[in-house]
Amino acid sequence: MTRFRPLAWFRSRPLRSRLALLTAFAVAVAVAAVSLACWFVTRAQLEAELDSSLRNSRLDGASVGTLLTLCREGTTPPPMAGGSYTVQVILANGSVCTSGQAPIPAGPADLAVARGQLTYALHTVKDEDGREMRVYTYPQQVPPGLTLGVSVARPLAEIDNSMSTLRWVLLLVSGIGVVGAGAAGLWVARTGLEPVNRLTGAVEHVAATEDLTVRIPVEGEDEIARLSRSFNAMTAALATSRDRQAQLIADAGHELRTPLTSLRTNVELLARSEETGRAIPADDRRALMASVKAQMTELAALIGDLQELARPDTVRPGPLEVVPLHGILRSALDRARLRGPELTFVTDLAPWYVRAEPAAIERALVNVLDNAVKFSPPRGTVEVTLMRGELTVRDHGPGVPPDELPHVFDRFWRSPSARSLPGSGLGLSIVARTVHQAGGAVTLAPAPGGGTVATLRLPGAPTPPPSVVADERRDEA
Repeated sequence: MTRFRPLAWFRSRPLRSRLALLTAFAVAVAVAAVSLACWFVTRAQLEAELDSSLRNSRLDGASVGTLLTLCREGTTPPPMAGGSYTVQVILANGSVCTSGQAPIPAGPADLAVARGQLTYALHTVKDEDGREMRVYTYPQQVPPGLTLGVSVARPLAEIDNSMSTLRWVLLLVSGIGVVGAGAAGLWVARTGLEPVNRLTGAVEHVAATEDLTVRIPVEGEDEIARLSRSFNAMTAALATSRDRQAQLIADAGHELRTPLTSLRTNVELLARSEETGRAIPADDRRALMASVKAQMTELAALIGDLQELARPDTVRPGPLEVVPLHGILRSALDRARLRGPELTFVTDLAPWYVRAEPAAIERALVNVLDNAVKFSPPRGTVEVTLMRGELTVRDHGPGVPPDELPHVFDRFWRSPSARSLPGSGLGLSIVARTVHQAGGAVTLAPAPGGGTVATLRLPGAPTPPPSVVADERRDEA
């Protein structure tokens, strides 16, 4: 037999049922606490009123004397005070004379009052018929100078009857309150969770159909509205990411088609030469092999750029290190001079240390310089300045039209004037990605007098931290 576990059963219920049950339970606890407090306060008030009425029900000496006379004559005294009270006279020797209901046992406190040892006694006892009685005993003087005790009692059934009625009323009100609270809790839970149901339906629809155009209507400024806005923003971001992914695949296929077609043509020429036995002239063969090598290099660079851009922003290929930006820039300048031997490079490099990936930051600097070399006129000048973490690279080429500047960092974007030049259109995208990961910023703007100036701002310091200085001294040693 499976053992019933209330907590596990509760957790297995739907959220609206749990909210309704919790609401009903909270109301039940509150109603129970209020009902108990009301019951005890009412009973204490009724008992206090009963005790007050007993204290105010004193008999005069004549009435007590008459009661004693009747008891001595063997006559049963009639009920006094309309039968609502039981009056009992207690003598010092313990004998009693009762008027009204059944005799009440005289306790030690009552005898102490009759003997003048106490001023009064107030207690609850059962009479000889088994009824609970509230008894008030006080001393009384009767002629000729006799002191005795007089007990005035009323049955507690008067209070018990009222409390029984109150108990049933409280139970009825509590039951109605708990049931009403449960119904109200279920209605509130159903109404309050309706936006969550809509959100759940939207998520299930997206999971089943991969339709990222779904949007949830947003109403109000509460937590559900914030959740709906977040969901809408998430689906919009996913849709944008998927569109960019599709565009990246399409652009990559387009960019790969040109070198692959050219490479295939050259390889087919070489294969046809081998199959037909017709040798290709030496000069043509060298030109053909140089073309194949250039196309392979272009393919390798394009694939490398695609791998770099396909890597998630949160994943880094290597650890961050404190590196000398000026030193890496000098190495990148050496490579740029090889690609533009007819150009003049004017440099002004101040020391600047940054925390970045050495390989990634060097690749970004090489891309910026390659861009300047590519668009510089023959025997032109490239000005490179590094000052307080701001690197500027200025060329004197045709420049970028203002309407094209917003697109220069997009993947595979190439200006119409640069489509005939080698390149994949990914260089500046990699630059922007690397600089942003290092906590910096990059801009491209027209230069005064013509040309383009690229500006990179990277956080850092003009002096290295002590640990880097120690490592450099150790390497020199």
